[in-house]
Amino acid sequence: MSAPITLFHISDLHFGREDRRALDWAAQAIAAERPAAVALTGDLTMRARHREFAAANAWIGGLAAPVTIEPGNHDLPYFNLIERFFDPYRRFRAIQGLLEREIDLGDLHVVPLQTVTRAQWRFPWVDGWVRESALAATLAAIDALPEGTRVIVTAHHPLPEHAANGQTLTIGGTRAMAELARRRPLAVLTGHVHDPFDLTAETAGGPLRMIGAGTLSQRVRSTPPSFNELRIVGRDVSVRVRNPEAVATAAMLVDAVPETALPPQKD
Repeated sequence: MSAPITLFHISDLHFGREDRRALDWAAQAIAAERPAAVALTGDLTMRARHREFAAANAWIGGLAAPVTIEPGNHDLPYFNLIERFFDPYRRFRAIQGLLEREIDLGDLHVVPLQTVTRAQWRFPWVDGWVRESALAATLAAIDALPEGTRVIVTAHHPLPEHAANGQTLTIGGTRAMAELARRRPLAVLTGHVHDPFDLTAETAGGPLRMIGAGTLSQRVRSTPPSFNELRIVGRDVSVRVRNPEAVATAAMLVDAVPETALPPQKD
């Protein structure tokens, strides 16, 4: 059996509204424990401002582990629409090599799936959309791996296409989940909603495990700032939700994918 592998799954740093204490604590954990890789599943910034990217880049550049980054909806320019439509990832240039990077850990690969889009028929442009070209690229990357390779997929938005109330969440998510399930990844890692979860969805292609990370920002929803520690032994993935408040994992995990990153309305 392959040796155990530890990954840190971190999301929604939101520089501009970051939690400095939580960020320092997470960086110290990475330096001390040296995970095999860090998967950052988007929303590095609050409004994609240059100063926010500079701060995010400095923090990411100091991490003591290989990193892969998925862009989040907050990371596309808000105020410069020309740049948003014609060069949306220009502000990632200092960390371009980490953006949507496939990580090779021997017989375990981390494969990206893009869910952000420059625009869509819904406004504001915050929800997910798995376009056919993005899904095709991810499936091709998985299909090109040697038989038996274990795969973890990273994306920003959780993939469920509809909420319980019928609200559309991630366009194209139903098809994406089914096609991914047919390839039996260990899990799909996402962010966006600021609460951690570990759920298995039944799809037309079979079961699909979905693991969401919380936030390391001040924009908390119903749980304190956190990140996920994944320990992988064979095809078994255990999830520990790490947080500075030392709340137990069982109390941190929500029992459904939240529809929004915004805090619930108080009565």
